[in-house]
Order: sequence, then C-alpha cells, then structure tokens
Amino acid sequence: MPVAAAIPDALASVPRDRWPRHIAIIMDGNGRWAQRQNLPRIEGHRRGVASVRRTTEECARLGVEQLTLYCLSSENWKRPQTEIDFLMHLLEQYMIEERTTIMGNNLRVRMIGRREGIPAQVLQELDKTVEMSSSNSGMRLNLAINYGGRSEVVDAVRAIGRKIAAGQLSADAVNERVVAEHLYTAGLDDPDLLVRTAGEMRISNFLLWQISYAEIWVTERCWPEFDEPALHDAIASFAYRNRKFGGLNDPRP
Repeated sequence: MPVAAAIPDALASVPRDRWPRHIAIIMDGNGRWAQRQNLPRIEGHRRGVASVRRTTEECARLGVEQLTLYCLSSENWKRPQTEIDFLMHLLEQYMIEERTTIMGNNLRVRMIGRREGIPAQVLQELDKTVEMSSSNSGMRLNLAINYGGRSEVVDAVRAIGRKIAAGQLSADAVNERVVAEHLYTAGLDDPDLLVRTAGEMRISNFLLWQISYAEIWVTERCWPEFDEPALHDAIASFAYRNRKFGGLNDPRP
C-alpha cells in the first residue's frame, strides 16, 4: 500500500520531506510500568516486545528509512542475574518469532554493539536473522545490543590505532569521516530524531557520536505504553523544528 494512501491524521498536514529518515529510540520504563501494574519487572520487558513490534511495523509502513532501538546497554549487565537471563531469553525468542514480521515487512536487521558476553545461542539466532534479512531492501532495523557509546568510541580508536601502527593509515589523515567509518554504525546515516520514553532527560550512553545534531523528543509514557499515535506525535514535533545545524536557517524546504 502506498504511504500516501495511509498517512495518519496527525501527519496529514506535515510535509513528507520534513519527516525524519532515521529514528533512534531509547526504550525506557519497562520495569517501572510493571511495578505500577503490580507485576514482576520481567513482565514489563515482555510487554515491551509488543511495543517493539508495533513501532517497527509502523515505521516501516510510513517509509522511515532506518530505525535504531536501544535494546540492551553495556551497563545493563549490572542488573540482577535473573533479569539478565530473562532478557537474553527474550532476545533469543524475538529473533526466532519475529522472522515472519521482519521478512514480511522487508526489513534489514543489523546488530550494533559488542558480541562478547552475549550467550552463544542468542548470537546464533541473531546471526541467522541478520543473514535471512540481508537481501531485503526495506527499512534498516538496527538493534543496539550490549551497546555503549563510550565503548564504541574506544573500539574505534583502537582499530584506528592498529592501522596507524601497521602503517596503513597516517595519524594526520584521521578526521571525522575516518572515525565514523570505524564505529559500529559504519555505513549508516546518523539519526535525525532521538525518542526517549519514561520521561528521562538523559542520553544514557547511546549513540554519543551519531546524535550530535539529532532532535530529541521525550514522552512520559513508559515503553510498554508507546504506541502508533505517540510515534506520530514525535514525527510531527520533529517536522516543525528549526534544524539549523549551527547555521541560521533550516536547510530543509
């Protein structure tokens, strides 16, 4: 179905060329939502998967080019082992059960983050899903797993340093483009819009390099409560902001 035939009311008057091409989301508040419902924290994570599905499908339907989801930070390993084990189980389950949705929506899946520490069976299912979707031509779905912005920069610096030591690269040749090419997100466009749920006003070590000029939109809703209308509101808010990129005028039409 053409995007123009199914534009939601909240976006009907928003020029299409002002919509974000790349949306990144810090999916926060699963545990708090569960506690408010007098449910175990893990139930919040389970309900959060439904929000992932509907948000991913709606972004794909609307023609968003890239969606990056903060699934598991490198700091999340500090949580109780029972919760970590459940998150790993949920991730493995997602990689298996959502393949039909991923292929049906023509999504291209990519993981960004460190592989170390992730159980082998989870990586196996993740790699299988990535491989299955590699020939798809639709929206890029980037899953930040065991991800930390500072760790990403450290890994990039190490990789660049090794090339300099091996004589493959001159130190004077290192610029922003070279650094970007050694990040986990190499080859991806930077996010236009960063969405954060649960009302928190911080970046939480997410895409520190890439969001230097992203617009930030925060909602009080916890992630399990995030739905299509909330996504539409975020896109509409983004469209009417003046993105000057250090200049005086928004370069968009």
